[in-house]
Amino acid sequence: MNKALRFLAVPTLALGALALSGVPAMAHDGSDHYQSTLGQLNGSSASGSVTVDVTGNQAHAVLKVSGLPATFMDAPYPHVQHIHGGAQGVCPAPSADKDGDQVVSTTEGAPSYGAIVTTLSTSGDTSPAAGLDLKVAGQGAAYTVDRTFELNAETKAALEAGTAVVVVHGLDPATLSAAGQAAKSDLVPSLPLAATSPALCGTLKAGQMQMPTGGADTGITQDTGTDATALAIGGGLTLVALAGGAYAIRRRTAA
Repeated sequence: MNKALRFLAVPTLALGALALSGVPAMAHDGSDHYQSTLGQLNGSSASGSVTVDVTGNQAHAVLKVSGLPATFMDAPYPHVQHIHGGAQGVCPAPSADKDGDQVVSTTEGAPSYGAIVTTLSTSGDTSPAAGLDLKVAGQGAAYTVDRTFELNAETKAALEAGTAVVVVHGLDPATLSAAGQAAKSDLVPSLPLAATSPALCGTLKAGQMQMPTGGADTGITQDTGTDATALAIGGGLTLVALAGGAYAIRRRTAA
């Protein structure tokens, strides 16, 4: 190999390797990932998101909500939230309201999302038995629940079947119809209907973990999918082609 060829071949290979180094690793991290954007129910103005990462029999759930009613009886509003399962795996439509009070109660929504399989409590018990424990409920208009817990068989089955639904409860009574404001809770008759009725809902769907996009957060979203892979490979081949062209021109000039 003459000096010109050696001079061009080294940077050509280096540039190709540099382009390919931008392709994210596609190895599985050993966990199953589920996520959902929570939608409004019963006219609530709330919003939220939830992710559940499962490794073996351990689950790590992160729930973030905002826009919920802030106070109840002059205290921070206690919002209970759960993973439901064993039913259709969907959020109820307004037509689920069967008694005409214009509120889909927890019971009326159950045929859509099923019974409680995990309580997303702020601490302690995550079993269905803690489903109405206000001491471990989320408090106020906005909060985050970040828990790692042992996954029970019912929740695991619902996640794998695509029928696991997260429901956040607790409405502002003032936003309900007159009949809804006068009604008692279908779960705790000593409370108003608003206190236990669903405000947010979303079905947990399997998804890929968000891959890291580098060191510092630049605020720019980086595509780590197939297009990015193709672009990186294509860029590497383009650099090789350009370098090859430069070598050909140099060779002709030398000749």
